[in-house]
Amino acid sequence: MQRQKNWFWLIGVLVVALVSAACGGQQAAQPTAASEQQGSNAAADGKLVIGVAHPDFDDKWLSYLQDGMEQYAATQKDVEVIYVDAMNDASKQLSQVENFVLQKVNAIVLIPVDTVSAPEMVEKAKAANIPIIVVNRQYDGVENATAYVGSESIKAGLMQMEEVSKMLNGKGNVALINGQMGQEAQIKRTEGNKQVIGQNPGIQIVLEGTGEWDRAKGMTLMENWLQSGQKIDAVVSNNDEMAIGAIMALEAVGKLEQTIVAGIDATPDALEYVKSGKLQVTVFQNARGQGESGLATAIKAARGETVEKFTWVPYELVTKDNVDEYIQKWQ
Repeated sequence: MQRQKNWFWLIGVLVVALVSAACGGQQAAQPTAASEQQGSNAAADGKLVIGVAHPDFDDKWLSYLQDGMEQYAATQKDVEVIYVDAMNDASKQLSQVENFVLQKVNAIVLIPVDTVSAPEMVEKAKAANIPIIVVNRQYDGVENATAYVGSESIKAGLMQMEEVSKMLNGKGNVALINGQMGQEAQIKRTEGNKQVIGQNPGIQIVLEGTGEWDRAKGMTLMENWLQSGQKIDAVVSNNDEMAIGAIMALEAVGKLEQTIVAGIDATPDALEYVKSGKLQVTVFQNARGQGESGLATAIKAARGETVEKFTWVPYELVTKDNVDEYIQKWQ
């Protein structure tokens, strides 16, 4: 009887051990979010994996750029795209690019948070022999990336201010609203504005400040300027969102009709303001075109195909005369 009990006890121990091993094996096989991303590379399922380092998911214009990528990605059967949000933090974006390198993605699309940190990210990818495509934001040394896709920011500033100077008949007080200081678009668009102003002695900059690309911050900046009592004939903004904020502040005090307001990007919201006559000038920057071209270039590079070093997506001037044409582009 004792021997029988011992056998039952031994069988029980073996069953418990086998169940524990099976549970332990199942637990080890449970993938974390990180391992799921790491496992979704070309070696795992035959797909090309493209990592997109996005600076800020909350940026309205950049959301249209991502739309362009997503629409193009939907046409590609064997491509997976991973999007990450740096939340406008350059150190966070560097860490995200490093993670893409560790995951061994097939190519990286980088929309830099700023122009200072971008070169290090490019070098990280190049050291791992991963193609890296910079999109939208230029910087000195961008030619070290596999390719660049975007528009020449200085041209937007030139086109915008040339049209404003015509509306002012070469004479007036101008307030400049800058985007996030230090970013390529802010630097170059403002440089373009100031080149044109320098060629028109009757136009002077009386106020300049940053709205950080944001509508609410553009509105607050304009409210502060209005309280200063400074005469302003035109408000020239680095983007449409800040220009719309300025329009709201001007409307609130009944001064919009006496003030020219200009923006850049020709977003759907901005085009409605152009159509109503509240925003006199904007410059179309093809967000979806940049997104599509950027991702297409990354996919080609991932496949080992030759890509153009620079792909320029041109800017286009928009006024009330041609606004309907651009409204249709977004439909």
